Amino acid sequence: MQAELRQVYDREMKAASEAYAEDNLDKAFFHLERAHILGQSFTLPHAKAHWWMLKVGLKRRDFTEITGQVLRILGALSFTRIWVPVGNTGGAHVPPFQSMPIPEEFRSLLQKRGRN
Repeated sequence: MQAELRQVYDREMKAASEAYAEDNLDKAFFHLERAHILGQSFTLPHAKAHWWMLKVGLKRRDFTEITGQVLRILGALSFTRIWVPVGNTGGAHVPPFQSMPIPEEFRSLLQKRGRN
């Protein structure tokens, strides 16, 4: 992962873990979705975002999120290098194969990697 992209990904993951520790699960999930968009082209960062989404799902006792994240973790570990739906936020309440708009603040950063 390119250094600038890693820095922004790490910032989102840090914000997510801090919000999770404060039991602010909506804020944590918001930052995890952003981290997912940034890290989804890289196997370990991709799987890590899903792992943390699973943790939020467990804390919320959200069965859809729990099952969806288990499947997405397996998919991230198996298929990240083959194909990912650009911009997908990674939550279990969105279709797993649907591309989504990339947030404006991430566009130039991801375009440097050839992502649209």
